[in-house]
Amino acid sequence: MSASNTQRGLISRLGRFAIVTLAAMSLTACGFNSVPTKQEAAKAKWADVEAAFQERANLVPNLAAVAKGAAEQEKEILTGVIEARAKATSIQISGDDLQDPAKMEQFAAAQGQLSQGLGRLMASFEAYPDLKSITNYQMLQSQLEGQENRIRIAIRDYNASVQDYNTEVRTFPTMIGARLRGADPLVPYKAVTPGAEVAPSLEGKM
Repeated sequence: MSASNTQRGLISRLGRFAIVTLAAMSLTACGFNSVPTKQEAAKAKWADVEAAFQERANLVPNLAAVAKGAAEQEKEILTGVIEARAKATSIQISGDDLQDPAKMEQFAAAQGQLSQGLGRLMASFEAYPDLKSITNYQMLQSQLEGQENRIRIAIRDYNASVQDYNTEVRTFPTMIGARLRGADPLVPYKAVTPGAEVAPSLEGKM
């Protein structure tokens, strides 16, 4: 092979390499890789939200045991809480559902109803000094406070991740990659009733 042929071959390979490099850089700039990465990050944060809500739901049976020492009125409130728990745990949101505002609103409404029921039940227990002195009650109250705080943090982190992802799919040039992948904006978590996603205040009730 002559020197000129070798040189032409080298130039050809360098040209192909440059084209591949430019193509890769173009895909990166268009969000072809960053969009799915941020989408998966948001889905992972949503899994944390669901886990936090489920852990709170798992505390309801313990409330039933504590309510045995309360009056009939409190038992009626507990019945409502148990029904709200059943509804809240029956609604499952998959990663694909995070793009559906109606399903997200349904989930938020069910969790909000359970939050309000728990708040009413814990407040009603304050009428029973003997009940508040029970160690199990004090432990349960502390667990609920901690769990509600974890829910609040999980929702905050999820919404921040959704905002990051939605910015990616709505702004140029990354919106190009989003459209190529058929990526739609995700729905942030919003309480159907004011404060439903915030921990019921239990301070000063020990």
